[in-house]
Amino acid sequence: MAEIPYKSALIIGAGTGISAAVARQLAQAGLKIALAARNTEKLAALAAETGALAVAADASDPESVARLFETVEAEFGAPEIVLYNASGRARGLIAELDPETVRNALMVSAFGGFLAARQAAKRMVPAGKGAILFTGATASFKGYAHSAPFAMGKFALRGLAQSTARELGPKGIHVAHFNIDGGVRSAARPEPAERPDSMLDPEAIAQTYLDVLRQPRSAWSMEVELRPWVESF
Repeated sequence: MAEIPYKSALIIGAGTGISAAVARQLAQAGLKIALAARNTEKLAALAAETGALAVAADASDPESVARLFETVEAEFGAPEIVLYNASGRARGLIAELDPETVRNALMVSAFGGFLAARQAAKRMVPAGKGAILFTGATASFKGYAHSAPFAMGKFALRGLAQSTARELGPKGIHVAHFNIDGGVRSAARPEPAERPDSMLDPEAIAQTYLDVLRQPRSAWSMEVELRPWVESF
């Protein structure tokens, strides 16, 4: 198996699911890891397990994101992998959704992805190397009733990923969007006993992220779709 051609990673929107699984597998591969979230207390166990640097940051605030990259850079150099995993949700009827709540959801899901990509590009383009990964969802392709803000943000994030890939790919930066098309298994969201294998395993998702990072640049994946094998299209 090819080695990951990067030495460090920053995960924005770190938590206990996909991002935690990616952090563990990257740490096992020998990379230095930084984890970013508004509340770093929830990252204590993961940071201890992976030896990661935990940094408090607001993904939707330009100054906070800039400070985040500066903090990581001062600790172990510019991150060579940036994973944007943050997202905002607001559920409700269109006529009843609070505009400010929707604005905040979009700022996290989409604008925050732009801020992360912007800071990453500033560092990766001069180096001629790096990877920017975006975590998408079923909502990146299909909007559901009562979930318009999430779909709006995820559609925008996918557009950002496509545009950024076309701009930065020729400069040596691997940009990829991951469509997580299904429910993700967790302690808080266990798989129904009557529907085995109906949910995505975060460790299996993370393995795909790492496989993409190992790809030779003659055949880079720009978008990957993952769903449980028993799920109907």
